Amino acid sequence: MTQRIAVVGTGYVGLVCGACFAKLGHSVVCVDRDADKVKALQSGVVAIFEPGLEKLVFDEMSAGRLSFTTDTAGAVRGADLVFVAVGTPPEPKTGNPDLTAVLAVTDAVVDAADGFTVLVTKSTVPVGTARRIESRIAGRRAGVDIAVASNPEFLREGAAVKDFLEAERIVVGTRDKRALEALKAVYAPLIERDSILVSTTPETSELVKHASNAFLSTKIAFINEMARLCEKVGADVEMVAHGMGLDARIGPEFLRPGPGYGGSCFPKDALALVNAARDAGSPLSIVETVLTSNQWHKHAMVTKIGDVVGGLDGKRIGVLGIAFKSGTDDVREAPALTIIAELVKGGAIVTAYDPEAMDNARPLLNGISYADDALDVADQADAVVILTEWPEFRALDFAAMRARMRRPALIDLRNVVKPETAHAAGLVLYPLGKPPRA
Repeated sequence: MTQRIAVVGTGYVGLVCGACFAKLGHSVVCVDRDADKVKALQSGVVAIFEPGLEKLVFDEMSAGRLSFTTDTAGAVRGADLVFVAVGTPPEPKTGNPDLTAVLAVTDAVVDAADGFTVLVTKSTVPVGTARRIESRIAGRRAGVDIAVASNPEFLREGAAVKDFLEAERIVVGTRDKRALEALKAVYAPLIERDSILVSTTPETSELVKHASNAFLSTKIAFINEMARLCEKVGADVEMVAHGMGLDARIGPEFLRPGPGYGGSCFPKDALALVNAARDAGSPLSIVETVLTSNQWHKHAMVTKIGDVVGGLDGKRIGVLGIAFKSGTDDVREAPALTIIAELVKGGAIVTAYDPEAMDNARPLLNGISYADDALDVADQADAVVILTEWPEFRALDFAAMRARMRRPALIDLRNVVKPETAHAAGLVLYPLGKPPRA
C-alpha cells in the first residue's frame, strides 16, 4: 500500500531514506530549511558522496515519487508518516546528543498535522526521547492525533542505499498499534524480501541503535589493541583476527585493525550511551574504556610514525586518505584529523591526498598541503602513511612512489599493501600489527 511520507532533513540519513522510500513505491517529500540545498536537489544535484545515491534521486524524481521543499507545514499536512532525520550533534560540554532540531520538528508537526499522523524518529536519539516527544505533543496541542514511533537507521556510509534496500532488520518501537501497521506498510516490500521486522517498545528501539554501534566500536578497539600487542611480540594481527573470526561466536566482521574508528555514528553514539547509562545509575565501564582506548590508539599511531622516521620535527610525511573510511567523503571524527594535527604539532611537514574528502577536511586542518593526486604526496617524503583504505591506494605505482621519496618508508595503517608489492618497489613496509618488511 502506497504511503504519503514526509522526511524532514536532507542530510545523509534523510536523503538516503527519502530516496529509498520512493524506490519502494511511496510518495515522498523531503523537507529542508536550507533553500539553497533544496534548490540544488530539485535540480538533481546531490552534494553527498554516496555510491548510487545521485542516480536513485534522479530516477525517483523523474518517476514523480520524490520531491523537495522548504515548506514543512505543507509537507506534514499531506503526509501519513513524518520521518525526523535531522542532526543530533553532541553538545560541546556533555557530549549528549543535542535534540534541539528534533524537538523543533516535533513542534512543527504538531502545529501542522490535520489528521492521524505517525511521527517517526529516524535520527539517532538517546533512550527516552520518544517518551519526551509524546509529552511535548500532549502539552502543545490537546487532541491532536499523532502517534510516535522510533525507527533507527542502520546505514553504513559507502553502502547506504544497499543497506536500506537489503536491510537485515527493521526495528520499530511504538506504543500505538496504528503506527506499527503504518510502518509495516511502509516497509512491506522489504519484509516480503526477508528483512526481519523487530517490533518493540520505543525505549528498546532507541537502545538497539546505540548498543549496536557501541558493540561494533568495541570490536574495533579490541583488534586495534591486539595490533599494538602483536607489534611488541612479533605476531601477525591479521592471522590472529582470522583465527578468532573462525569462531562463529565471534565472527570475522569488524576485526580489521586501523588507525582508529570514526565517522558520524560510532564515537557519538558510544558517548551518548555512556552518558545515558550514567544518568540511569548503571554505568557501562566497558564502553567507557572503548572510548578511551580509541583516543589513545590514534596517539599511538603518531608515535609509530615518529619512531619510523626518527622523530617528527622537520620530516616530510605524505598522507594517503583523510575520510574516516573509504567510500565516503565524511571526515567527522576521522582518525586522520587527529593524527595529521599531531604530526603538524610535532613539526612534520605534511602533504595529504584523498579522492573525495579534501574539501571537507580543509576547514578542519591547518598547516598542511594538499596534493593533486596520490603520488604527489611522495615528493621528497621521509615516509608515506596510508590512513584510509581507498581501493585505488592498493593499485598505485609503488616504484614511481619510491622514486619520488627521500626515504623508502611506507607506513600502512590499513594493511592494504602486500609485502611483496612494497618489496618489489624498493619500499620498506611498516604494516599495523605485523613486523616490518624490507
